[in-house]
Amino acid sequence: MLRTVNRVLVGLAGVVLVVLGAAVLVGSLDLQRRWGFSLSSAWPFDGPHGVLLSAADRRRYRGRAWWWPVVIAVLAVAVLLALWWLLAQLRRRRLGEVVVDTGDGEAAVVRGRALEEALAAESGALEGVDHARVTLGGRRTAPQARFGLTLAPHAAPASALHRLRAEVLSRAMVSTGLDSLPVEVRLRAVRHRAERVE
Repeated sequence: MLRTVNRVLVGLAGVVLVVLGAAVLVGSLDLQRRWGFSLSSAWPFDGPHGVLLSAADRRRYRGRAWWWPVVIAVLAVAVLLALWWLLAQLRRRRLGEVVVDTGDGEAAVVRGRALEEALAAESGALEGVDHARVTLGGRRTAPQARFGLTLAPHAAPASALHRLRAEVLSRAMVSTGLDSLPVEVRLRAVRHRAERVE
């Protein structure tokens, strides 16, 4: 969800910046007069000396009782949304450690980075896999894994996925004592030149 929010925010910011940049460019270079076209009367900059808000516009609502509460509420919501977004960016996406049931009523802790490296090494050793990257997320007691597999040019994706599930994931679940390990796998093919057939 955070990735979608980031894309939407970046897209909206880009659209706003492009529109404002075009408005400033058209007004500051006086392109309406030079190129002989006209814009709507609502266009904020109509010449090099145009302003976004005139003095009359800035003073229009000051005497109204609702003006300052609305301004403060809008700014407070903007600040809260910005803080939420910042905290979401800073939140650790990787799992620091995984709790492993040792079978004797006690629990051991495995570093998340070590488990990621082990899973990546085993996945990268599978036939047809050129490179593997693993990231653990979720909770310490219920981890989730995201695999990024780069397949060799002639590898079969179905075969690679079957071996990943049958070999790597089954061993990981047995060694960590997990009942389930939800996995998301993203496959990419390694870039290669087209072969010439004669």
